[in-house]
Amino acid sequence: MKPQTKGLKRLIHATRYSFLGLQALWRHEAAFRQEIVLSLLLVPVIIMVDVTPAERALLVASLLLILITEMLNTAVEVVIDRIGSENHELSGRAKDIGSAAVMFSLIGAAIIWGIVLWPF
Repeated sequence: MKPQTKGLKRLIHATRYSFLGLQALWRHEAAFRQEIVLSLLLVPVIIMVDVTPAERALLVASLLLILITEMLNTAVEVVIDRIGSENHELSGRAKDIGSAAVMFSLIGAAIIWGIVLWPF
């Protein structure tokens, strides 16, 4: 268990742990790297298209949702792998559900992008 810290020291520690998590994602998760590349390719599109600020925010939020969902899916997979390497129905189900969540975030983003950019 991590020692309990408060105030600014806690914020510094939390930020450090977040960066360590991002480094682990980048190093070990090809899907996360692909989604980062996809996001980096789409950000210039968000900047260039003539849309309202709300639509622009929606496009950005859809990309962030993909990344956040991938992070949570990876966390579930890592915990399950930590518990044991044997095949178990519940472990497989949890991993499949996490994967489905990522798929839904990708489909949702595609729908949002299609609706916002359709007239262009």
